[in-house]
Amino acid sequence: MRFAVPVAVFVLGVAAGLEMMSCRMLFIMSVISFGVLVASYGEININWIGVVYQMGGVVGEALRLIFMEILVKRKGLKLNPISVMYYVSPCSSVFLFIPWIFLEKSRMEAHGTWNLQPLVLMLNSLCTFALNLSVFLVISHTSALTIRVAGVVKDWVVVLLSALLFADTKLTIINLFGYAIAIAGVAAYNNHKLKKEASKGSSDESKHPESIPLTEPSTSNS
Repeated sequence: MRFAVPVAVFVLGVAAGLEMMSCRMLFIMSVISFGVLVASYGEININWIGVVYQMGGVVGEALRLIFMEILVKRKGLKLNPISVMYYVSPCSSVFLFIPWIFLEKSRMEAHGTWNLQPLVLMLNSLCTFALNLSVFLVISHTSALTIRVAGVVKDWVVVLLSALLFADTKLTIINLFGYAIAIAGVAAYNNHKLKKEASKGSSDESKHPESIPLTEPSTSNS
C-alpha cells in the first residue's frame, strides 16, 4: 500500500491548504503510485488484516508529513528541525509504545530477545535521529509532497542495490517496468515544480517596485 502514499499526501495537503488542487499534479501523483503498484505486482500476497494495517499506515504517514510541514514552515509556527524533533519524538514514543505492549512484548518474551546490545542500540538511535533530521530539513526547504516523491526514488535505489549486492533479491521485467513508470512520474513532478518556481520568480520580480525605474534616463545633447 505504499504506492498510495503520494496521492494521499497530495489530497491531504490540498485539504489542509498546503497544496493547490491541480489535475496535472493529481495525474502525476497517480502515475507515480501506479508505477510502484506495477513494480510490486507478483509480490502481493493479500491478507485483509494486513491491508487494513497498511491503509492505516498510509493515512498515518500522510498525516505525519503534513503536520511536519505545518510545524516547520506554515501557519505562523515555523519551528526549526530540532524544535520539531523535541515535540514530535515523545509523541512518537507514546504511539509506538502502546501497540508494542499488545503486539510485540509477548513475542519478545517468548523468543527471549531482550538481550539488546548497547552499541547496536546507540547506532540505531543515531541513524534514526539523522533520518528524522534530514526529513525535517527537506520539508522546511521544499514540502511534504516532495519528500514523499523523493521516498519513491529512495525505495527504487534500495531495491536496485539489494538486487546487485544480494543474490536472493531478484528483479523481473515487470519490476523494472513499474519503477521506470514511477521514475518518469518523478521526473514529470520535478519538471512541474521547476516551471512553477520559475513562473513564481518572474511574477515576484515584476511586482517589486525597485525593479521599475522611477524616471526615464535623460539624454543630453552637447
